Amino acid sequence: MQRIASEFNYSEVTFVGPPSDPSNTARVRIFTPTNEIPFAGHPTVGTAFLLGCRGTIFGKEAAGLMRFEEDAGLVEVKVLRNGSIITGASMRAPRDLEIGKDVDAEVIASCISLRPEGIVSAHHKPVIASVGLPFAIAEIQSLEALGRAKPNSAALSPVFACAGKTDPPSLLFPLADLGG
Repeated sequence: MQRIASEFNYSEVTFVGPPSDPSNTARVRIFTPTNEIPFAGHPTVGTAFLLGCRGTIFGKEAAGLMRFEEDAGLVEVKVLRNGSIITGASMRAPRDLEIGKDVDAEVIASCISLRPEGIVSAHHKPVIASVGLPFAIAEIQSLEALGRAKPNSAALSPVFACAGKTDPPSLLFPLADLGG
């Protein structure tokens, strides 16, 4: 599966297999080009949408509420319809939001190739957070700084190693107070 995901080179690729518990819909594994991840929202919703369009999975109807077994836990996904047309899907993350350790602004800055002053703490300090997949979350000084940001996930590996994680995390850059 990893070799296929690497060859496709998409940000995420899902593989759907039979569930270990027959009351669930499927076992879903998610891979990036470089590693397997325990959970990700977009590929989970996309997988549910596609299965809903197909109509069945492993001899069962794939409609309404689906339950995916993912490495981070059980993910419930609801297929949204307008009459007989599937219009989307919504999901509940496998875990409640967990706020982990604070991360030094200089470390976060190096992870996104910015100077330390490009990271601000007007609303919160840079932190590790998760709903099934750990992220580093930081406030960025401006849209201009965000435009200059370039990922360097290897720089964050030591932070996650202290938390028992061996794979580099994803990087997420929410913006606050940037005028909309």
